[in-house]
Amino acid sequence: MSPFNAANAHASPITPQKYSKLIPFEQITGVILAGGRSTRMGGDDKGLMPFRGYPMAMHVLLRLAPQVGSVLISANQNLDTYHGLGHPVITDLISDAGPLGGIHAALKICNTDFLLTAPCDVPLLPTDLAERLGHALQGSSADAAVVATGPWLQPLFCLMRSSLRDPIESYLNDSGRKADGWHAHCNVIHVPFDDQPEAFANINTQDDLKQLESE
Repeated sequence: MSPFNAANAHASPITPQKYSKLIPFEQITGVILAGGRSTRMGGDDKGLMPFRGYPMAMHVLLRLAPQVGSVLISANQNLDTYHGLGHPVITDLISDAGPLGGIHAALKICNTDFLLTAPCDVPLLPTDLAERLGHALQGSSADAAVVATGPWLQPLFCLMRSSLRDPIESYLNDSGRKADGWHAHCNVIHVPFDDQPEAFANINTQDDLKQLESE
């Protein structure tokens, strides 16, 4: 697969949001989680699948980047292609750890106070994600803030304190692999995004992707 050059993209720019006064965006590192195997996509790299003319990961990047000070991309295949998006690419340090492997690797090199995570298959990512999660997190004693839509939690949309790097490593070394299981070991608050449920559409198959494109 040939590298994708972000410089050639002409997608509509995303207007930066009015960030939370409590967490300057420079103190947040964003990570796009693109390290999965995409088995339900027939093995195709989900983050590189086209959505309205551009890879899904590119859409996520355009929406996430204005909300944070820097962006990392967690990937374990097609690394040259992901490098073409113009941001550092990191690989898992602990094998077969699922999305938590990417979060762990990002926390290990994160040099800001906070890490904001987002999957690569959410091209409609809210442009106020960091602001709303940050406002809730700073107004509490919690370790992390996670998106909730109705009764459902979205555990991979999470703003966390970078001090969680050691707890997540311990959880993974104890064979923990599920994000909600790890959250059970942390002080996590849930932040409602009931006004934007479409932004968290679950794209697991080609049909899911086609349906979202048609809406």
